[in-house]
Amino acid sequence: MRKIITLSLLFVVMSFVLQSCLKDKIMYTYTLARPVYKEKAEVYANIRSNAPQGVQSPGKLFMLGNYIFLNEIDKGVHIIDNSNPANPVIKAFINIPGNIDIAVKGNTLYADLYTDMVVVDIANPLAARFEKFIPSVFPARNYSNGFIADSNRVIVDWIVKDTTVNYNDYRSMYKAELMMYSSAGTNSQPTSGGGGVTTGIAGSMARFSIVNNYMYCVNDGQLRSFDITNTLDPQQVTVNNMGWGIETIYPFKNKLFIGSNAGMFIYDISSPANPVREGQFQHARACDPVITDGDYAYVTLHDGNFCGGASNVLDVVNVMNLSAPSLLRSYPMTHPHGLSKSGNLLFICDGKDGLKMYDASFPGSITLLKHITGLETYDAIAWNNNLVVVAKDGLYQYDYSNPTTLVQRSKLSVTR
Repeated sequence: MRKIITLSLLFVVMSFVLQSCLKDKIMYTYTLARPVYKEKAEVYANIRSNAPQGVQSPGKLFMLGNYIFLNEIDKGVHIIDNSNPANPVIKAFINIPGNIDIAVKGNTLYADLYTDMVVVDIANPLAARFEKFIPSVFPARNYSNGFIADSNRVIVDWIVKDTTVNYNDYRSMYKAELMMYSSAGTNSQPTSGGGGVTTGIAGSMARFSIVNNYMYCVNDGQLRSFDITNTLDPQQVTVNNMGWGIETIYPFKNKLFIGSNAGMFIYDISSPANPVREGQFQHARACDPVITDGDYAYVTLHDGNFCGGASNVLDVVNVMNLSAPSLLRSYPMTHPHGLSKSGNLLFICDGKDGLKMYDASFPGSITLLKHITGLETYDAIAWNNNLVVVAKDGLYQYDYSNPTTLVQRSKLSVTR
């Protein structure tokens, strides 16, 4: 009996020893990103037309005349000559760190530089020049592990390195000047608008909207209105507090349709300097871009790590009574993002499930006409029988003059 007790005690002691040894050998692999800063004056001086470069991480887009302005996520804007949609040509690149959103009126480009707005003269798109910046227009960026950016300088890049260390060392490496995360990619989030020839057309994921001489911008909880009578010198005139989770904005005539992660808001801009909320439609919590044709609004909902919720649907909402929008029908989707409508054709960017074209002649019973798979789509603009689609692997253009099919005209491939 004593021998059994002795052996049992030895087993317990050895177990603690082995656990201690194993614990000491636990290793943790993580990705560490160190910001590369530049002084603001240097960054502003480089906001100009630089040599063209390949597309690497395409984001939102804006179309004006024969030009496509394509966001390179967190880097700037590609200026693309689209005179021939079968052969688009990148003409220049404007360096704008932290850029996600863009809008254009006449000879002026507006873009976000993290939380600030920058104004760029593009009278000659191949010789663009920085004019001014307006602080604190857009949402602040949130980083992991408590990282706080130096607000006196601008992050222009990240030095990323995979590192393996002892677990205990990893736990002690929390530092404010570093950002650690478990995968090598950042999660920028990384939004078809109305408008005439001089204001162009935005994608449905936009946070900008230009209507005549006013520009409307949304951040997480506000709608900001700017008088842009002098396009190079925007003047903020009003700020509407809207709550939280505001994501996208879409103009239609004298209305603004604003998407949030909990619903759709409709604002009347008959008095352009003073938007007034006219209606609201609530839905399950999910990311939400919205477009409208005046009678119906089309809202795509998708789940996401910053939106919450688990909905992946297209909601068709009756907005004939703007003060009381009502759901007409929901259609299941895979992971929808941007969308665009031209006549009775509705185009849905359904994430990894590709591009879908529907006949929306009867909004309560839309029918699938074409489904293109093999690409991960984000946003689209349909205009004059030409569909421009932003996908993970490049910028696609399709001819939809035949409403029963889509014919690919071109692709600007991502270069990595």
